[in-house]
Amino acid sequence: MKTIVIKGARILGGEPADILIRDGVFAEIGQDLSGDETIDATGLVALPGLVDLHTHLREPGREDAETVETGTRAAALGGYTAVHAMANTDPVADTAGVVEQVWRLGQEAGHCDVRPVGAVTVGLDGERLAELGAMADSAARVRVFSDDGKCVSDAVLMRRALEYVKAFDGVVAQHAQEPRLTKDAQMNEGAVSGRLGLNGWPAVAEEAIIARDCLLAAHVGSRLHVCHLSTAGSVEIVRWAKSKGWDVTAEVTPHHLLLTDDLVEDSPVGSYNPIYKVNPPLRTRADVEALRAALADGTIDCVATDHAPHPVEDKETEWAAAAMGMIGLETALSVVQEAMVETGLLDWAGVAERMSFAPARIGRVADHGRPIEVGAPANVTLYDPAVRAEVDPAGYASKSRNTPYQGRALPGRVVATFLRGRPTVLDGKLA
Repeated sequence: MKTIVIKGARILGGEPADILIRDGVFAEIGQDLSGDETIDATGLVALPGLVDLHTHLREPGREDAETVETGTRAAALGGYTAVHAMANTDPVADTAGVVEQVWRLGQEAGHCDVRPVGAVTVGLDGERLAELGAMADSAARVRVFSDDGKCVSDAVLMRRALEYVKAFDGVVAQHAQEPRLTKDAQMNEGAVSGRLGLNGWPAVAEEAIIARDCLLAAHVGSRLHVCHLSTAGSVEIVRWAKSKGWDVTAEVTPHHLLLTDDLVEDSPVGSYNPIYKVNPPLRTRADVEALRAALADGTIDCVATDHAPHPVEDKETEWAAAAMGMIGLETALSVVQEAMVETGLLDWAGVAERMSFAPARIGRVADHGRPIEVGAPANVTLYDPAVRAEVDPAGYASKSRNTPYQGRALPGRVVATFLRGRPTVLDGKLA
């Protein structure tokens, strides 16, 4: 493999340095380095390749919305070198055969590493445990298990799952949504839902499940990960669990760091626009501020996109019938820059911790989430924080266009992404 020198990159926002890549690893870091190919990174921030704990690639079953090929292209363009593919496919990823299929599709695509997430229960039905051990022992080496899209609401089943995954150092990632409290819910329960006449989605429906599962995880001594935290109350529960020394981690999505439920009533694209319909729902400004503070102080461990592609007909319909979800792989880093870096809450080292190091640790993803240092795998993202441009999903690699940021100016641009020393993105385009 030819040698590549990245010239003048600011590693984690620090002083400019040259980075020499040879045989898929960082071979040397210093000044005035030379190689077979040179990439000018003047003014660019070098971050370790991003890792997403929460991506919906939709394949198998919903290839009209996304495929492993198109989703991993979007991931690479967003600076990601590894993504976790959620289990709510058709068929559900609840057997070794299905997770191995998704894993192999990722290998064939080659744009980033794909780590399948295994379902906790058969068919996501919440009645009996799926083949957790078989998925863990499969070629996909599954370590994250989730019924995301649905909550494991049965406390006995949740306890059994937490006990089971201990045998192979797995983690159960819970979609915290008490189903009876959210029946027919359409958006965050509050003043806006009252004015709009939409069924409310109370914060307690999320918080009650998180509190229960923290206690269960502590009781059995297992690892619990909380998906897409969205309320200030959830933050306080996770903070309390961590103060006890319990092995609880949590993620927040970019959209919950930036957008609020006011947009359902009044936005540039009008009221009742399903582009803002998402699970969990957009919350209040007070919740957003609490989530940002919690991500900054480490109560929330990482940012996860919850990239949820849908075809046009599933979103461009009346609110009640519209699908829930937003795409996010290609805008995540820009949204984090706006919400966290430009507000002074995080520096670029903090971004690397929350978008690469922490998600790789939680998902037990070897060779990702490693520092940019000699001998480490050359997974690196070059990012220009100085540019600002309007979001235009027409040019996205994702098969779907359901972004809430269309027409909004966001900062930053991923210029290049390298996966084990091989460029997957150069000059902002797929390599």
